Amino acid sequence: MTDPAAQQFGFAFARPFRLPLSLIGVRPDSARVTVDVAGLTVRYGPWRLYSPRVNIVGAERTGPYRWWRVLGPHMSMVDRGASFGTTSAGGVCIRFRTPVPGLAPGGWLRHPAVTVTVDDPDRLVSALGSGR
Repeated sequence: MTDPAAQQFGFAFARPFRLPLSLIGVRPDSARVTVDVAGLTVRYGPWRLYSPRVNIVGAERTGPYRWWRVLGPHMSMVDRGASFGTTSAGGVCIRFRTPVPGLAPGGWLRHPAVTVTVDDPDRLVSALGSGR
């Protein structure tokens, strides 16, 4: 059953990044962030990340970024945070109390945060700030 209070956020695709991202299965119809009463779900082509709502400890706007640091799915070598990027303009960094799986199959690699480049970062920050 679908949560009627769920909020959907599309990713903001910069024009030069559309083709390379589509080659790995990341397109506007396969990339979105959903926030509902239970938690946060990130779908980024074949990648998935989920965190219960109670595990989210903060969300803030970040960016702009250098394109080579944000484009595609990747992990920060500094803090092991996951990043799902579609534009260098900016996004939202979401921090977790307990790290969650997201980039590697099998869930063995866990991330203390995720950065997503959604089309309405302020609304996502607001959605994550309410109801916690």
